[in-house]
Amino acid sequence: MLFGAGRAAELPDVVGALGARPFVCTGGQPARHAALIGLLPGARLVHPVTDEPTVEAARLAVTAARAHRADAVVAIGGGSVLDLGKAVAALLGNGTDPLDHLEVVGRGLPFAQPSAPFVAVPTTAGTGAEVTANAVLSVPSAGLKASLRGPSLLPRVALVDPLLTLGCPPAVTASSGLDALTQCLEPFVSSFANPVTDALASEGLRRAGRALRAAYTDGANVAARTDMALCSLLGGMSLANAKLGAVHGFAGVVGGMVDVPHGVACAALLVPVVELNIRAATEPGAAAAAGSGAGSGAGSGAGSVVLERYASAARLLTGRPEATVADLVSWLRETVAQLGVRGLGAFGLSAAHADEVAAKAAGASSMRGNPVALSTAQLREVFTAAL
Repeated sequence: MLFGAGRAAELPDVVGALGARPFVCTGGQPARHAALIGLLPGARLVHPVTDEPTVEAARLAVTAARAHRADAVVAIGGGSVLDLGKAVAALLGNGTDPLDHLEVVGRGLPFAQPSAPFVAVPTTAGTGAEVTANAVLSVPSAGLKASLRGPSLLPRVALVDPLLTLGCPPAVTASSGLDALTQCLEPFVSSFANPVTDALASEGLRRAGRALRAAYTDGANVAARTDMALCSLLGGMSLANAKLGAVHGFAGVVGGMVDVPHGVACAALLVPVVELNIRAATEPGAAAAAGSGAGSGAGSGAGSVVLERYASAARLLTGRPEATVADLVSWLRETVAQLGVRGLGAFGLSAAHADEVAAKAAGASSMRGNPVALSTAQLREVFTAAL
């Protein structure tokens, strides 16, 4: 991991040490990072990524990379770009069809061979994909998103330069920043939390609390951008080791059904999920999800542990030592409103989809980390509130 303002200048040497024919994934406007791409050594091929990646997009990109005789993959962009880059690198060493390895809707075969060398250069502060061992692909025919997963998907190098995020428009800053915050909050309260992930997630929450609104208000604020880039990085490391929760359990489902950016979906779901988890934890006999961390155990003790976790998150985000779970909900609600996040209803979803979404979300892998077990009726309630 290479982190810090100005470290993008090291990218040419990093890539040159790994290959002579890099396949470069970037966003839909490659000119935005043309100067950086132009410094890359060797015979490079630039592959724009215009939407969140699908299975078919991954197939086409792998075919292009093979035709180029690529010996390394570089991804310079947001979470979608990084995910496609990871998929291409893994498949260059392991066949062509993502469905051979995709979870849930594919064969789920492990990657037997190493990936091509992969360098991840995030230009948004959101998914933390630069330090995770999975790549999310949309499967339109199944109406959901699923992951390629395995140690070989970890990038060889994660180069995080906060200066590359200065050009993010406010809407992208908002959605990606709330995703980064969520990816620290969910592992922090996860049933699989542990002391190591607590240290990572708590630092990420602290930085998001002081920087998210500032980065949205003033995109040229380097200190705020640096805090959010680190929040994203820490969130990726946290979720990779302590799992996520219901926000991401829902987000993968709704993102596969309608064209809603992942960060926007997470932002719309964040407050409804936190509110319901807190309420469920206060109910007599609250049952925690299976795990060994924040929500371990069952019965009244489990609920109190979950509530204390949320109270700790409130203190980290607000910077107030007396903050309560009610203050957490208020801070999150105010932040989502201030950042202009739209509800899921703006993307074509309605209450008529509640049963389908709740059923799919219940089986999502991310749901296993939720600190309390939620019923189907409660899942429908969350979805309706997020509309």
